[in-house]
Amino acid sequence: MSLAKYEIFSTVVDEGSLSRAAEKLNLSQSAVSHAITGLEREWGFLLLSRGRSGIHLTQNGEQVLLIVREILKWDEQLTQEISKINGIEGGTVRIGTFTSVSVRWLPEILKSFNEQYPNIEVKLIEGDYIEIEHWVSTGAIDFGFVSLPTAQSLESIPLMKDRMQCLLPSEHPLANKKSIPPILLKDEDFIVSKKGSDNDVNRVFKKTGLKPKIKFELGDDQAIISMVANGLGVSILPELILYQVPKNLRIIPVEGEFYRTIGLTTVSLKTISPAAKKMIDYIKQVVENFN
Repeated sequence: MSLAKYEIFSTVVDEGSLSRAAEKLNLSQSAVSHAITGLEREWGFLLLSRGRSGIHLTQNGEQVLLIVREILKWDEQLTQEISKINGIEGGTVRIGTFTSVSVRWLPEILKSFNEQYPNIEVKLIEGDYIEIEHWVSTGAIDFGFVSLPTAQSLESIPLMKDRMQCLLPSEHPLANKKSIPPILLKDEDFIVSKKGSDNDVNRVFKKTGLKPKIKFELGDDQAIISMVANGLGVSILPELILYQVPKNLRIIPVEGEFYRTIGLTTVSLKTISPAAKKMIDYIKQVVENFN
């Protein structure tokens, strides 16, 4: 068994490229290619298919990837337990995150966490809710920030309720209202988050029976805000996103109890590594002070 080869295989899958994996691992591309070829020869089947569109897992590769990542996870956990016994808090924590958390929470959290636990390395991967759940399920990350609820197979920890707000130009006829019933927006052009990040606004639409006229679906929060600022439509977004918005915009609460619940999700809180558990406990403590 070669843990180094397993780490290379897992990283190639994460990066989708031999060259990017080599760069991340500080290896030559030929060394990465040789490691993959060595595993394929040892196991008797191809792990990756290589074509013009890039590198993809074969069906056999997909079957063994979860086990490979499980082995790497337990090896990391063993290393951390040994460090803990020796009085050293160390290890690597891989976290999935989305834009508003990355911008509003993580700079403060990571700065203070690093000061207290300098031997714990934190790696961030940014994506949408669906991608983060997938990364947790496949072992690519230890845990991730998501909008709850998540898949029943995962364990979750709620952190904060984030109120849903209506965003519209200051000259809009509804701009002076104290709150807006979603049904009043039935004739408006909507600018919403792309699939994978649209769970929160979709819950508003579903609960109120509103069938929105969606004009644009975008993956960047600030792009949505800019579109609204230029009069291209209205939007409903979580409050955490709506900071430093242009002066020509109005932020008005959506009438009713509409929130997204930001939380953390992982495969199992019992088997998560000591460093990841330490990070989760620290995040919970810090976010409590945000509320």
